Amino acid sequence: MSELPVLEPDDQRILGSLMEKQTTVPASYPLTATALRAACNQTSNRDPVVDLDQPTVERTARSLKERGLLRIVWSDTGRRTLKYHQTLDERLGLEPDERAILTVLLLRGPQAPGELRTRTERMHAFTDPAEVEACLSRMAGRREPLVRQLERRPGQRDRRWVHLLGPLPQAGASVAAPAVDRDAVIVSGPELRDARVRSSYDAVAEAYADHLVEELRDLPFERWLLDRVVGHAAGRPVVEVGAGPGHVTAYLAESGADATGIDLSAGMVEEARRRFPAGSYQVGDLRRLTRPPASSGWAAVLGWYSLIHLAASELADAVAALARPLVPGGWLVLGLHAGAEVRHLSRWFDHEVDLDVVLHDPASVVGVVEAAGLVDLEWYLRGPLTARGETTQRLYVLARRAA
Repeated sequence: MSELPVLEPDDQRILGSLMEKQTTVPASYPLTATALRAACNQTSNRDPVVDLDQPTVERTARSLKERGLLRIVWSDTGRRTLKYHQTLDERLGLEPDERAILTVLLLRGPQAPGELRTRTERMHAFTDPAEVEACLSRMAGRREPLVRQLERRPGQRDRRWVHLLGPLPQAGASVAAPAVDRDAVIVSGPELRDARVRSSYDAVAEAYADHLVEELRDLPFERWLLDRVVGHAAGRPVVEVGAGPGHVTAYLAESGADATGIDLSAGMVEEARRRFPAGSYQVGDLRRLTRPPASSGWAAVLGWYSLIHLAASELADAVAALARPLVPGGWLVLGLHAGAEVRHLSRWFDHEVDLDVVLHDPASVVGVVEAAGLVDLEWYLRGPLTARGETTQRLYVLARRAA
């Protein structure tokens, strides 16, 4: 292996972002300049959070190209657009597990093996922290080591590891305020999180439906957006993932759409079928959304508050899964809580639950949708309607799958 490249903080952020997106959203990789900047400036899965401007991103990318660490290529479909492709993994001869660890170290700085296992899950599945440590030891044992172990700090349980490709980013003019760790919701694994979500919604299904089934009467903006979906679909199939008690799907159907509702919670699906017996409701996982049985794809897919329990690191895969079965020109419509917080609910509608609600960053959500290859983005942020007891801002994103 040749001498290790020395990467400045902006180099690290750009290469780390490209390595991450190459694995997690391959359909939209290589990245355009705009998508690359959005990936660098995400407020999730980044430490520190930065605010690189477009000229800095493009200037740094050109410098990396001159050093043989990045290629600038033309898009092979649609408009002739420059895109960016990293070659650091080729230069270093990385194995898949090494690549995943180095990506996260470049993007988040020093971390313990347990943290690395959780944060590399979308790129490589380590069975336990011991397997992560074995990979780190292999990387440290190279002729030119890629990582090293730091001394344990007071109060720390595990020793952290750091990459050796350049200086760690320091707080400075381009560093934004620290972000909430939205990946904490899957620290014990996404399967356990899914089980908690399912059981919590099963427990509150009837009370939840009683409280929210008529809510659209008081939400004129949401009705306007849903009416646009109905007009766009023009009788073609539409699906709402995370349909809950079915009232949004029912509104679409009553307005003339061929609407189907899907939810992870069997209890919620039972409520939807009971309250709207003429509708079509199924138990299903939004990450495994398929095309409708009698059509080449969905005219619209609604993720209507269905992504609010996902970690920030899971958003890209979820959005890609929702966009994939759209027909060309089909719409993806998302509704989320916006903010910088993870709220834990232990009691909800007078039932004991174990549920985390993630308030997502609007810019990061928009960046994820762009990175999925969707176009003509619209996004709206409205304040909480205090008369309804709302305490969060609401984010709505609408985007189109390119023809």
